[in-house]
Amino acid sequence: MTVRLFIGVPVAPAVAGELAGTCESLARRATSQQVAMRWLAPAAYHVTLRFLGWTRRESIAAIEEAMRRAVARASTGPLRFRCERLGAFPSPARATVVWAGVEDAPGLAALATALERELVPLGFAAERRAFHAHVTIARLREPTRVDQVLLPFSEQVFSETRCDSLLLFESVTKPNGSEYREVLCVPLSGTNSAVQRQSEPVQTGSLDASPGSDDGWK
Repeated sequence: MTVRLFIGVPVAPAVAGELAGTCESLARRATSQQVAMRWLAPAAYHVTLRFLGWTRRESIAAIEEAMRRAVARASTGPLRFRCERLGAFPSPARATVVWAGVEDAPGLAALATALERELVPLGFAAERRAFHAHVTIARLREPTRVDQVLLPFSEQVFSETRCDSLLLFESVTKPNGSEYREVLCVPLSGTNSAVQRQSEPVQTGSLDASPGSDDGWK
């Protein structure tokens, strides 16, 4: 059996509430401008550090080992980051994903790099794009201009998130969008740096890096 997985960190509840409030205002602007956008639930707000795609469930143990090695390698400890600015992929003129940006957070980037180094030997395809930390807040079915929808909030700054753990999520498709379920949690401090590679390479499904994926890279 395969499951659709990604590794990331959730935003703080207070930040999720702030983002949700902004999204309510954005939704009203989008409706008045006849722009159809699908808004994510506040409980789904997170920063993706590595999208894994369809993966055999029995490979989760190997992924956990890789996560623990990555945390030890990055040596970041608990992280703090702040959401700020709104934007869109691939651009506000042809948006398929609307996001809240994350301030320059070297700890997140270091974790993403360490995860890449540990996961590629397990059989996951190498990521060739630059890491761009962000929180997806909405998606569009086809490329659409959203710059005027975002304009009043494009420079908005939100509260800070303190991150103590790295999470592995399963993404489950529901009629009203994706639901993210926590599979396991790896603390960002107190990890045994002597964890050794014990598992064989995993068998992965086809990588889905579509705009609708939980993809933190661009």
